Amino acid sequence: MPDIQYKKITSTHISVDGSLIIESDAALALQKLPTESVQCIVTSPPYWGLRDYGIDGQIGLEQQLQQYINKLVAVFSEAKRVLKADGILWLNIGDGYTSGNRGYRAPDKKNPARAMSVRPNTPEGLKAKDLLGIPWRLAFALQADGWYLRSDIIWNKPNAMPESVKDRPTRSHEYIFMFTKSEKYYYDQVAVKENGRNRRTVWNVNTMPFPEAHFATFPTALITPCILAATHENDYVLDPFFGSGTVGVVCQDYNRNFIGIELNDEYIKIAQKRLNSNLLPVLKVVGE
Repeated sequence: MPDIQYKKITSTHISVDGSLIIESDAALALQKLPTESVQCIVTSPPYWGLRDYGIDGQIGLEQQLQQYINKLVAVFSEAKRVLKADGILWLNIGDGYTSGNRGYRAPDKKNPARAMSVRPNTPEGLKAKDLLGIPWRLAFALQADGWYLRSDIIWNKPNAMPESVKDRPTRSHEYIFMFTKSEKYYYDQVAVKENGRNRRTVWNVNTMPFPEAHFATFPTALITPCILAATHENDYVLDPFFGSGTVGVVCQDYNRNFIGIELNDEYIKIAQKRLNSNLLPVLKVVGE
């Protein structure tokens, strides 16, 4: 892929005038975005102990689960400042199991991107083979930090990957949490009705493999209702963990602006290709 043409940012603030991508650590970039400048946040942060993206400072490789939770709470605290008072945060997060203090991860031939040389230790208070409960731990931590936890949504995956386990059901779902900044907020119930009735909390959406990124990405069908319910045309949608740019793709399809923050330049190249626009500004936050 061609090299990214950056505009380097060293100033205190980033002006927002149309869609853009920012190459940066999420926490640092969010500090530079204007207060109450986006109507909606849709994102899926890196899961804990699952994948090594090969980037210094990446979230997800913390030795302790609580360190991971604390980092995400800090990121979303800054994101709350950037979100408008009547805005919505949609947060997708997956779960996992303790390693039983096994310090390695077996090779995953079906998903080579999961290759990691180490695994985090079993968190204090948990046992070998325990479900970690990460989605709810994070949801409660964000609630304690001031977010309104308005809904938990089950993303049911009809085409879920099989697992080689024989002593528990195969996992075929993840969570999406709906958070708001305020008690009153904008939500377009009509835009996301299903069969003439209010949308339910179980969404059946197939996973979408994406060969260039070597892992399954956000399906567009999963995040489309999030964006339609929480925004008007021309509003701004933020994804602080932009990855391969699916939020941007949906925003382009529905005439919304987007701000994508991503630490990995290879994923930014993939996103640019998917968004079919070499003219899209890409800002690179550098040290001050």
